[in-house]
Amino acid sequence: MKQFDARSYSIADFLEWDGSNLLDVSPKFQRRSVWTRAAKSFLIDTILRGKPMPKVLLTQDLVGKKNVRTVVDGQQRIRTILEFISGSFTVLSSHNAQHSGKTFNELDEDTQGLVLQYEVGVDLLYNVSLADMLDIFARINTYSVTLNTQEKLNAKYLGVFKTSAFELGHSYVNYVLEGGVLSEKGVSRMGEAQLASDLLVALVGGIQTVKNIEKFYKEYEAFESIPANVEAAVDLYRSTMKYIGAMYSPKDLQNTNWSRPHWFYTLFTCIAHAHGANVGIEDSPRPDLNDAEIQHWRSELDELSAKYDQYTENNDEDVPAVFARFINFAQRRTTDTEARKERARFVLSAVSK
Repeated sequence: MKQFDARSYSIADFLEWDGSNLLDVSPKFQRRSVWTRAAKSFLIDTILRGKPMPKVLLTQDLVGKKNVRTVVDGQQRIRTILEFISGSFTVLSSHNAQHSGKTFNELDEDTQGLVLQYEVGVDLLYNVSLADMLDIFARINTYSVTLNTQEKLNAKYLGVFKTSAFELGHSYVNYVLEGGVLSEKGVSRMGEAQLASDLLVALVGGIQTVKNIEKFYKEYEAFESIPANVEAAVDLYRSTMKYIGAMYSPKDLQNTNWSRPHWFYTLFTCIAHAHGANVGIEDSPRPDLNDAEIQHWRSELDELSAKYDQYTENNDEDVPAVFARFINFAQRRTTDTEARKERARFVLSAVSK
């Protein structure tokens, strides 16, 4: 027998229930956790942008002659919304520059109206005992997929570095998908966010292991606005992708080794280095990079990719020692700092000839 109804309620509804003492956001059987300022800001930004948030679970019980609704899953979301409307905090500029620093009452009337009209998806449970409730939670958790590293970082951090990386990942997801750098399955597990974070780390702190992404998320978590070095790195990221796009259409990229994730990392960092970025390989040449040099870069990169296939597919080939070293770093410990730097040095030397 069905034990719930799928409904939606506006934020104005929750506000009215709360003001009439007909809403319980702190049931005794739920642990009360405290969200960070960044987490609260990110949720309100979601609402301000009109984007959906996860459903909330409510129960409804008749108390006297009135219905009292209890939030059994989603307490932090509802509590955060009520706190924002009461003026307890404002949105961070790193999440929403347009509305940052403004309490709810300081927003213009149209924006206030959009917030109050925002609809929250709800599963309304009825005739549910505590035992039934615990069973429902167990079933929800049973079907939850174990989070990968990037998904865990997404749940843990909401600072300026993470949000900047995510925006970049979203901006270029079509290119890396069509170019074969990432698969649809990879993107479904935040592969584009990890790739963008990894590349942004290189622009801010130099080429290093993929394992250091969390270090940069943590370092910039407390910033309320984007610092100049991260903002400059974001601009450089976009200009680097512009050059990559000029060299390779997604279809052309897909037909080369540069579509492999670790090769793409090398391509990106080499172009950024040539563009003047300090990515930690200052001992390497900086080949000219402008519109006139794009075809030269493309020719050298194509040749390098073709030679790699030639040398690795034919065991009888006499592989030059310098190329054999590149092959080694392209096949082993591909995301380690040393391997990444050595691949970049080799490519820059090849393009500079």
